[in-house]
Amino acid sequence: MGVKRKAAAAVLVLLLFLGSLWLREWTHTHTHTHTLSVYRVVVISISEANGSEGPPVLEGCPGQTFQASLLLSHLLDAPAYDSDVLLQPYLSSWDELVKFMDALGPMVGLISKEIVSKTSIIRQLAAATEEEDPEAELGPAYRSVRSMIWVELDRGTVDFHRQTESGCRTLLRLHRALLWLKLFLEKLAENAVAGGRLRSPSELCREAYKNTLANYHSWFVRRAAELAFIAMPERGFFFKLVCVQDQEELSAVLTRVVRAIEEVYDRTQKALEENHMLDLP
Repeated sequence: MGVKRKAAAAVLVLLLFLGSLWLREWTHTHTHTHTLSVYRVVVISISEANGSEGPPVLEGCPGQTFQASLLLSHLLDAPAYDSDVLLQPYLSSWDELVKFMDALGPMVGLISKEIVSKTSIIRQLAAATEEEDPEAELGPAYRSVRSMIWVELDRGTVDFHRQTESGCRTLLRLHRALLWLKLFLEKLAENAVAGGRLRSPSELCREAYKNTLANYHSWFVRRAAELAFIAMPERGFFFKLVCVQDQEELSAVLTRVVRAIEEVYDRTQKALEENHMLDLP
C-alpha cells in the first residue's frame, strides 16, 4: 500500500506541475489576446471617429525631440475633479508644445521663447511657496488652476487694472496661445481639400493666428508672426514630425491631441470666466 500511495502521489504532483504550465500558457495567451483586443478597439474607435482606418497611433517617435504620445499623456493627466486643471501636467504639456514649435523653424521658435518665459513665471511663483508643502510637486497654491486663482485673489496678487506677473495673468496668456495651437492642429487634421488640394500648414497657421492671438498683439508682433508663418514647413514635414505616413494617419493622431487640448482649454476657460479674468491687463 505504501508503494501505491507514493506512486499515486508522484502522479498527482506530475499532473499538478503540467497543469500549472498549461494554466500559465493559457493565461499569458489569453491576457495577451485580450490586451491586443482592447488596443485594437481603441485604435478602431479612433479611426472610425476620424472616418478612416489606419495603424496604431501615438507610439513613440524615435529620433524626434517632440513626442505626440508624451504630449497626449500630459494633457490627459491635467483634468482634475469636475472642472479643474492640474498645473504640473498642464505646464508639462506646454514643454512638449514648445518642442513642437521649435521644430517648425527658428522664426516660429521665437514665439516659443515667449511661452517658455510664461511657464517659467508660474513655476517660479510655485517654487516660492514650496516651503508651505515641501512634498508638493508645485507649491500648494499652484497645485491647480482653481487653487492658484483662489489664493492669488485672497492675497491680492491679481490686479484687474494694471499689468502684474501674477500666475493668473500669466495663465491667461498661455490660455490664449493654447487656443491658437488647438485651432491650427484642428485645421491641420482636416482632410477636406480646397480647390483639389490640401491647404498649406502656413496658410492654416496664419488663419488660426488671425482668429486668436492676433487680437491681442501689436502691429509689430503681428508682422513678425506673419514672417514666421511664411517660413513654416510643408505638410510632409508634419508627417515625419508625428511619425505617420499620410494625411489619414496624421488626422487620427491630431484628432486625439485636439480633443485632449479642448478638454483642458474648456476647463481653464470656465475657471477664468467665473472669476472675471478673461481680460486681465
